[in-house]
Amino acid sequence: MTYVKWTVIVVFWACVFAFLHYTLPQHDIARVTDTYEKRVDPGENRWFWAQADVGSDGTLQNRDVFFIQTRRANDSVMVFRNEDTGWSWPPYFKFDTSNLQAEAADLRSTADAPQWVAIKHYGWRNELLSVFPNAISVRPVEGPEVRIIPWVNILILLTLAAVFWAIWVRWRRFRAARIDPALDAVGDKIDDGGSWFKKRFGKS
Repeated sequence: MTYVKWTVIVVFWACVFAFLHYTLPQHDIARVTDTYEKRVDPGENRWFWAQADVGSDGTLQNRDVFFIQTRRANDSVMVFRNEDTGWSWPPYFKFDTSNLQAEAADLRSTADAPQWVAIKHYGWRNELLSVFPNAISVRPVEGPEVRIIPWVNILILLTLAAVFWAIWVRWRRFRAARIDPALDAVGDKIDDGGSWFKKRFGKS
């Protein structure tokens, strides 16, 4: 029973961590090497794509998607998709996909004359499933050593921790006041029944 309990707890918190890691904003410091547009046919990975741009026909099975190619200071490559989130989840309320693509194209640079940018995004990159993080904003920064403090993430995580703690405290109080006494009462009745059974049918 203990093994099952801890398995459930670990799986639950793993799902919570994965959800937050995918949804909360992250920042990459990189330089934009290219921008392009590509026709995409979402298949088994459709859960990792946003809906069609706000104002367009959302019934189409395939659509054109903007992409932003970047290269980090360690020379690794990262490709971002650039899609509206609209009013859906996650709640970034992004409606400026075309403007963002124009800004990213204007910030393209080469290794000889790099223009470093901070790319705010959410999501994961998975080459096997062709999953790309979604860029939210792009802005120039002084260099690759710039560190961005994720104040939004800190505030959200502290709020969630406070909510979980409040729920946990109230659950412990409710359990101590209602559930544990009820279980003790049931246990006492079972013990009394066992004693009566032994007295009535037990050997003297």
